[in-house]
Amino acid sequence: MASRLEQYEAKYRALAGRLAEVGFISPGSLVSRKTSCGKAGCRCQADPPQRHGPYFQWSKVVGGKTVSRRLDRAQAELYRTWIANRKQLEAIVTEMEETSRRAGEILLRQARGG
Repeated sequence: MASRLEQYEAKYRALAGRLAEVGFISPGSLVSRKTSCGKAGCRCQADPPQRHGPYFQWSKVVGGKTVSRRLDRAQAELYRTWIANRKQLEAIVTEMEETSRRAGEILLRQARGG
């Protein structure tokens, strides 16, 4: 059991080290849209249509309401990275929780004397 506990502790420390490598984070989602303007004769009305855009938008929910921000291409790339970093952070924390749960089972058995 001590060997498994040591393995869990080492894994937990390694995961904690990975946390330090995660860059800036952001909640929310990023969408790219192409639109039609409705002007007669515009390229977006052609066959096949050549829509305007892409237009980028970041959104998140704050207090039950959706907050959105229009972005240019460079800003959208920053948000794309930040959102990916947040997903990476959440995956690491989930793995830390699972490792803690398994180590905790061993520690609880040891505390009971078994």
